Amino acid sequence: MEGPASIPAPEPSARPKAEAGGGPGSEEDLAEAGIYATSAEGFERGLVVLSMGLAFWLVPIAHGFRLLVEGRFAGRVGEELSRFERESVGWPPQPVAEVGSKWGRAMLTPLLWALAVLAVFWAQNAAPGLWEERAEMNARAVFQGGQAWRAATALFLHADLAHLVSNLIAGIFVFTSVLSAMGVARGWILLVLASVAGNIAVAAAYYPGPYRSLGASTAIFAGLGLLTGRAVLGMTRAKDRGGWRPVFVPLASGAAILGLFGAGGMDTDVPAHAAGFAMGLILGMTAGRPAPANKSISILRC
Repeated sequence: MEGPASIPAPEPSARPKAEAGGGPGSEEDLAEAGIYATSAEGFERGLVVLSMGLAFWLVPIAHGFRLLVEGRFAGRVGEELSRFERESVGWPPQPVAEVGSKWGRAMLTPLLWALAVLAVFWAQNAAPGLWEERAEMNARAVFQGGQAWRAATALFLHADLAHLVSNLIAGIFVFTSVLSAMGVARGWILLVLASVAGNIAVAAAYYPGPYRSLGASTAIFAGLGLLTGRAVLGMTRAKDRGGWRPVFVPLASGAAILGLFGAGGMDTDVPAHAAGFAMGLILGMTAGRPAPANKSISILRC
């Protein structure tokens, strides 16, 4: 019959006693399963032993507590405790420190951005074609005419109301998440850098062929990339993360969202979405502490 779990008397000289009814006959019948700094740590491992249907003894010593088990079961207990230690890596998770701005405060500037985009859309309808001609993303105008500002101004233009509304809704929530996580000033700086870099990268890939696009979703996917990169960076810096596999979880999640929402109809600028995400991913990981000329030109919605 197995002896019950017990904690000996508090005297330092206490020794495990023989258990009645077939328990170990002396201290020599016991084996040390581990030494722990506190009684709580030792008792937690003792619960593992109890879950195996075995008894344990927790003996205070000068520098901690010895966990003793019956010698004949020492091998099984050692394997089970090793498994417990492996599965306990990184648990319980550390509380995430609050970084950046509160959600409410962080939403203010994205709402102002939305008002600015609405104002630009009103101006587009008031003078059809004028703003597109002067401010849309145009690879030849950027690289031949030196009009680099188009990489930024194109982010405020939209092709129609449906294009506008979808980007406004997504932009408010994504931008607010970025600013809440990284701070308002830093978040906007990284969003602008990633968005503009994404537009320029795609334009450079198409140049000298014709490439024109407009829309804010390059910035939206840049925000998604920033959040993904920040999460990847956090995982690489986490203690006891249990290998590299957890690092790929946020990366795979971000890539899945890009795949689900970054592809659309014929006029959707998928390369710009991917470039924005890639630039955001790079900046998030580092700063989180061509078409033939004879082809017809189509304006891509991004």
